[in-house]
Formats: sequence, C-alpha cells, structure tokens
Amino acid sequence: MPELTASETPSQKTEAPEERFTQESPTVAEPVAVSKSSPEKQAPVNSATKPKTVAEKAPANKPDKRQPAKAPAVKSVALESAAPPELPPKPTRQGILVFIIDDAGNNLTELEPFLHFPGPLTIAVLPGLPHSAETARRIRAAGKEVFLHQPMEAIGGQDPGPGAIYTGMNTAEILAILNKNIAEIGPVAGINNHQGSRITMDQQAMETVLAFCREQGICFLDSRTTAQTAAPAAARKLGIKIGARNIFIDNEQTRLSMSRYIEDGLTLAAHNGSAVMIGHTWSPELAPLLADLYQNIIVQGYTLTTASAFINQPSR
Repeated sequence: MPELTASETPSQKTEAPEERFTQESPTVAEPVAVSKSSPEKQAPVNSATKPKTVAEKAPANKPDKRQPAKAPAVKSVALESAAPPELPPKPTRQGILVFIIDDAGNNLTELEPFLHFPGPLTIAVLPGLPHSAETARRIRAAGKEVFLHQPMEAIGGQDPGPGAIYTGMNTAEILAILNKNIAEIGPVAGINNHQGSRITMDQQAMETVLAFCREQGICFLDSRTTAQTAAPAAARKLGIKIGARNIFIDNEQTRLSMSRYIEDGLTLAAHNGSAVMIGHTWSPELAPLLADLYQNIIVQGYTLTTASAFINQPSR
C-alpha cells in the first residue's frame, strides 16, 4: 500500500401509353367502275350470281381523334449529391496515460487479471518474495512491462519488506542491493520506490539510485510518497529524466472511489498532456474496472503507454 505523507471522469413505374388506332368496321365493296377508254370489254356482271366479298380495310393511317390516356404526372425531384459518410465523433479529450500496478510478487492469482488488460501496462514487482521471479516472468510473457518495485525506508517506520534500502547505507551497499534485486526479477525497464519517504528525501541516496539506473539503461519513476522528495533535484544534477506519480487510484478499494480517482487522472491528462496513475495488485476491483473503462478511454482520445516509454519520449 502506498505510504503517503502529504496530500497530492416505389418509385412508381411509368410506362408510355400504348398508341391506339381505331379499326373501322368491315364494309361491302362496291362494283369496280370501268373506264370508257379501256380497250378491253368488260364482261357483264351478273349481280345475282356473283358473291359479294368483304374487303379487309387496312388500319387507318391517322390515330384516333381521342387523346391517349396520360401517364400520371411524375414530380420532378432535383438531384442532390450523396451526403458524405458520417465521421466518427472527434475525441473530446487528449493526453497520455500511464497505469502502473504496484506490489506484484505476493500472489499470482491477484496478478492474473492484470495480465489480460488490453492496453499497455507497467507492473512493478517487489523483490525477495516467494513469487517475485515467477511474477516477473509471467508479466513479460503477457507482453506487459516489468519494473522493480524497490523497497525503501519510510519516515513512519513501516517495514518495507526484503531487499530494502535504508538510511545510513553507503553507495556500495545501495548498489549491492539494487544489483541483487535486478538479478532476481530482471530484466526490468525501470525502478519505482515502494514506500521510501525517508530515502527519497535524501538527495545523496537518490543520486546513487539514479546513477545506477543511468548505468543500467533503465528508468526511474518517483512514486512520490512524500511531497519533499529529493528525486527531481538529484535527476537535474545528473542530467537525466525521471517520471513521477500523479494519482494513487486505490486509496479506497471501492469501484466508485477508484472510478473517481481515474476520472481525476483523465482530467489532469486532458489539461496537462499526461497523467501517471498507480494502483495495486491487491485491489480486487481494479483490474475489472480498468478493463471496463479501456474502450471508452481510447474513444475519448487518450493514448496509453508504458512508464518507460513515457519517461523516454523525446518531447519530455
């Protein structure tokens, strides 16, 4: 659990009308008149014996005087260009989000749901625990990022756990502890402190830790368990970049409370460009909550990344 010492969402088918011509009734043909100037003599016609023939009359060449039926009037519709396809809504918020899950190594069952989170995730592993090495291996196998969650002495005197750095240790002792812890759970992409308010206030101790990170080519992220942290000053002196936590998600482990803290982080990222949020493997509702929120976070325009990618980005 984070140690805090200071306070910090139809168409109708229209056919052309048929042309209609009237066919007159058949009539009896009249006798053909013989011209007087004809050289041939016409035999007399016995009208009593010659049958009368009915001549088929060709259809009249002119159409019926009646007007053809008119087709229903078709309303003229102006052609319009097709409307452009609807574009997806423009993201309302933008910013970079980093989710770090601390205190891994105690319980493999608690770890499992975080390994299935669909986006980038950094998981910080405590050293010297029964499942520390296996936890780190499973995190890497799942494609997530591993940090060493380095125990450090706290002002309140809480036990930071095995592999801790304490005040009074010299440079060689601090380096020996860091090397041992990295050998157990490495390779790692970076380190962040577990508890550690007393050590992070000690600039000399932090210079030793940060110099180690620089030599190893790994990152340091200050969990900011105290507002009086000396880590930024040590980083400036060494000329290196470090990260810092903005939000602790699970000070209370209820879904409602955690949702509110995450919303605070989203608002911060929208205003400042980024937000680093820390939660813990022992919060049973956290992994399901993150999974449920993921798609909506992406739709809003946020970019998720790992802690090391965030710290090492050129624009920082």
